Amino acid sequence: MAKMKKQRFDGVVYSTADDFSYVDAEPTEEVTTLTARQQKLKVMLDRKSRKGKVVTIVNGYIGTDDDLQVLAKKLKQKCGVGGAAKDGEILIQGDFKLKIFEMLQQDGYGVKMAGG
Repeated sequence: MAKMKKQRFDGVVYSTADDFSYVDAEPTEEVTTLTARQQKLKVMLDRKSRKGKVVTIVNGYIGTDDDLQVLAKKLKQKCGVGGAAKDGEILIQGDFKLKIFEMLQQDGYGVKMAGG
C-alpha cells in the first residue's frame, strides 16, 4: 500500500485566478508549557487492551509536545525501558509507578498516585 501524501492546501485542487492567495482556515494557537509546580500529573498502572502487560501511565501534562517528549525520554532512561508520549500522556512499559512518582516529586512536579 502506497503512502498518502499530505496536502499542503486543504480543499484547494486548482485555481485559475491570477490573484489567488490561500488563507489557512484555522489560526494555530501557541501552547505554552506550565511550570513543574503548576502541573497536576497523575501516575497510574494499566493493563487493559495490552494483553495483560502492565504499563505505567503519567497523564495530565499541559504543554508543548516537545517538552512532553523530553520528560518522557528522561523517565524512560531512568527506568531503563521503552514507552511512548502523545496527547499529554506518557506510557512507560512495566510497573514503575512508585519510582516515577518519586522522580517527578523530586523534580518539583505536582503529582498524585491514582488507581489501586
